[in-house]
Amino acid sequence: MSAIRLLVLGAVRQHGRAHGYQVRNDLEYWGAHEWSNAKPGSIYHALKQLAKQGLLHAHEVAPSTVGGPPRTEYEITDQGTEEYLRLLREALTSYDQQMDVKSAAIGFIVDLPRAEAVALLKERTRGIDQWRASVTEHYIPEDGPEQLGHIGEIMNLWIHTADAEAAWTQGLIDRIEGGAYTFAGEGAPFVGVLRDDEENPYATGERHPGDAR
Repeated sequence: MSAIRLLVLGAVRQHGRAHGYQVRNDLEYWGAHEWSNAKPGSIYHALKQLAKQGLLHAHEVAPSTVGGPPRTEYEITDQGTEEYLRLLREALTSYDQQMDVKSAAIGFIVDLPRAEAVALLKERTRGIDQWRASVTEHYIPEDGPEQLGHIGEIMNLWIHTADAEAAWTQGLIDRIEGGAYTFAGEGAPFVGVLRDDEENPYATGERHPGDAR
């Protein structure tokens, strides 16, 4: 799964309707340009592709007052919402996702009902446990990595990573079950987006000609 698809759909959905610079600004504000492939070119390309696929609806608004091309604003469609939630659920349950996909999923987890979020995370821990068990069929952690020569360090890394991932996931489950955060259907959730007049301290400064405000 590509993180950019989940990130762009989720960012547009949070705004309701947003132009490319807003989406990019939000993703930079979240630091996504550092931990994913959410670079300016990728974001604008994803917006256009998602619109072609019917997942976003493109609204062409008035041309820029400084003579630029019309600005395009995007709105998620019903099909786009279905795809977004599918990607989110897949990213939360698949323990072997890349870090950028996992990070994007956690950033949008409150878009789901609390009980569903917990159920998906528990499914994730079961997957981690099953994967760890498959590794230990060939590797005994208690005997140390030397049992397989230096190649044993690879399995040692896998085991430590699985254990850390399982512990982190269980901690998140405990916090959610304990009432942390505001999930879908519980009231106004936390939304980490910038106002149009709010300066983004993490912006790279590059703009797209179709996004002049």
